[in-house]
Amino acid sequence: MDTVLIRPGLDALVSDIGDITARRLAPRETAFAVADLLRPRLPRLDLLTPEERAGSPDTYVSQALYACDDFSIVAVVWRPGQFTVIHDHVSWCAFGVISGIEHETLYRDMGDHLLEIGQAANLPGEASGFAPPGDIHKVINVSDEVGVSVHVYGADVSRLGSSVRRVYDLPVRTPA
Repeated sequence: MDTVLIRPGLDALVSDIGDITARRLAPRETAFAVADLLRPRLPRLDLLTPEERAGSPDTYVSQALYACDDFSIVAVVWRPGQFTVIHDHVSWCAFGVISGIEHETLYRDMGDHLLEIGQAANLPGEASGFAPPGDIHKVINVSDEVGVSVHVYGADVSRLGSSVRRVYDLPVRTPA
């Protein structure tokens, strides 16, 4: 297995996530187990340099921190109001919010449109996980501060280039 430790200070977290992925649980179970691990052990903001924590005025920024065949750890920096397009992922994902508020809207693909099926405001210290199928979502930093979150994906995103499987450009409907 090729591994790349990009960021110092993650050794224990990497080892413990590796223990979970080695169990070869179902993707959803893996995502929840990693989220449970992240919740009390989220890295601090100083994991990133001040320049990295500043983000970009143009769009949110993903910073790979660790990657191997089984999983990747990525820091995402969001300035206030920055958001993703509606998308899903190539693998399971667990994430934890260090700062900011990540507001997530969930969707179901109905073929000719997306149906909004839920919303969640993820606050600092919170962690959650999900797995395809059923992971279509959009995320926006709704806080007045720069948001930083840590995402763990069940794939080598340094090799793939992104965790995104598909971007959705369908009309959105909200439930009646």
